[in-house]
Formats: sequence, structure tokens, C-alpha cells
Amino acid sequence: MFRFFAASILITLLAAPAASVRLKDIASFRGVRANQLTGYGLVVGLKGTGDKNGTEFTVRSLASVLARMGIGVDADQIQVKNVAAVVVTASLPAFSRTGSRIDSTVSSLGDATSLEGGTLIMTPLFGADGEVYAIAQGSISVGGFSAGGGGGSSVSKNHTTVGRLAGGATVERELAYEIDRKDAFDVALAEADFTTARRIARSINRELGEDVAVAPDPGTVRVRVPAHYRTDVVGFLAAVEAVDIDPDHAARVVLNERTGTVVMGQNVSISKVAISHGSLSVTIRIQNDVSQPLPFSDGETTEIVNDEITAVEEDARLTVIDGPVTIDELVRGLNAMGVTPRDLISILQAIKAAGALSAEIQVM
Repeated sequence: MFRFFAASILITLLAAPAASVRLKDIASFRGVRANQLTGYGLVVGLKGTGDKNGTEFTVRSLASVLARMGIGVDADQIQVKNVAAVVVTASLPAFSRTGSRIDSTVSSLGDATSLEGGTLIMTPLFGADGEVYAIAQGSISVGGFSAGGGGGSSVSKNHTTVGRLAGGATVERELAYEIDRKDAFDVALAEADFTTARRIARSINRELGEDVAVAPDPGTVRVRVPAHYRTDVVGFLAAVEAVDIDPDHAARVVLNERTGTVVMGQNVSISKVAISHGSLSVTIRIQNDVSQPLPFSDGETTEIVNDEITAVEEDARLTVIDGPVTIDELVRGLNAMGVTPRDLISILQAIKAAGALSAEIQVM
């Protein structure tokens, strides 16, 4: 049933016609991107799940924070378990304005066992240039829990040493990027391709009714701002990124041996090939037993280990697939042979090694 279900899904995907996509889904304007922010802070209010006394940098950081608040404390005298040192990361979107709020991720840096219920105290977030661009503070959500007993037993759900601050960081500095004075923009393709870049340039020119786009290389399309759009550059960029594109993709087969997942594009084709596939299953069963001596004998009770090994080899049949065939037809043929998705992975790799598969194999 699973075999039929998996093959059915694959055939359905392959039968679907190629659809056009918006330009903004496969490319972006060069320079308009998010920037990464990082900071170091402390989470307080933990229920005994914070860093242990051996984590010296947490104690030193807490003493420094208290000193800035006017409370002088000897770091060697601090013994608390409700504080954890953390690293805070965030992504600052392009054109974020001062006062807007962004999400951030809080990750334990020491040996804390959980950040559940903790509060991040004010933490500056720095950019790659060393400037502070946002300030993070607030209650942490970990989406899980952990609990332990005195006998060493414990139970946990999800990862409790990493949490999120939803809208918990406030933007304090804006990224400088002016678009009004620019007379041209570069569109960067997520996946460089000569055919796709040429199609994008043609589609933009056709949609706008004039030659404003050209592809200097397979990863870039340069668009010129027309004269009548000089006072509405945002409107021009919105019109460009909404243009429908029919991207071209290289033939590729993606395999995941851990899950048995096989994903294949519609451009994959196979030449004439003969396939024989059989699998050998070996089962080893171990049963522990005890041998008792006879009454009034000098024997001793001993342990006995009984091994039972069974090997079953399935019948293999040689099947010839006349090429060229599509991957849809190949799956139908292999499904008729009774192969499983995991068998299909081995067969596709063997077909590629034989030179009959016209596609790139990517193993995850």
C-alpha cells in the first residue's frame, strides 16, 4: 500500500505542467537583503535550570550587570542557578525603520538545562561593522519543557536551551540604502542559469513595452529605470518583481537514503537499460537461557546464548526498459517490478553509473 502510495505521489508531481512564477520568487534586487545581528546577554528568572557555578563567565557577567546598576558584589561570592549566559541572534530586514520590532533567537552559551520561563535582560545587537542596530529584551518562549526527579530520571520535550523572542528586539539604527537616485538596478537570480536570465530580460521588456532589461551574465539581469518612472521608482520595482517568468531547470534527481525520499524533475530522461534487482535479508535472533544442573550433582547454573540466523534472498528478474523514457515511465515500470522507494534509490544510482540517466543526482 505504501509502495503504491509513494509511486502515485511521484507520478502526480511529474504529470503537473510547468507553471510560471513571479520574478520575486526566484530572484531579488541586489543590495536589498537582510543583515545578521548578534549580541551577548543574560537570561534571569530561571527555576534552578541556569548555568552552574563552574560557568565563570556567567558569574562575571552578572557581577558586571549589577555593578552598572550601582550594586557592588564580589563575583567570587555569587552562587546562583537562575541565570544563564546566552547568545542572541536576529535578522534585520532591509528598509527596517527605527522603532520597528523584529524577532530574535536566544541560545544558551553555558551548561544551563532549560531557558523555560526566563527573561532576557536588555541586550544590544551588533552588526558586522560593530555598530548597535537593535536592542533585545523580554520573556522567552522555548516551546517545550524539561523536568527531572531526585533519582536522576528526567523527561523533556523539544529543545529547551534555545528560545524565541517574538517581536522582542527594537530597531535603533536604520540601514542606509537610497533607491530614488538610482537609474538602474541589478536583479540577482537565486540559481544562475543562462536560459532563465534571458527569459527574465525578455519577459520584463515585453511586460513594460520597452527595452529596459538585459542579462550581462547568467546570475544577473540589469534593469534600467524608464524616464516616466523616475518619480515612482518603488512602483517600477513593484512592476518588475511581479512579472511572470517561466524558469528553466537542469535535470536533477534528489535522493534521501535516510527517509527513502526520491524527488525527480520532469526533464529527467533515461536511455535504454536492463535492470535486475534483488535484495538479501539477514535476520539474527538471540535468545538468552539458563542451564540448571541435575539434582545432587556438582554442576553449576550457567547462562546459555542461543543464536538463530536466517537469510532470505528475493528472486531477481532482469527487465529491459527501452529508451528514451521519461522518469514517469521508469517509475511505472519499477513499480510493476515491486521495488520499494529505498530500492529505487539504489537502482537510480546504478543507472547513473551506467551512463543511462541524463540528470544530476544530488544525495541529501
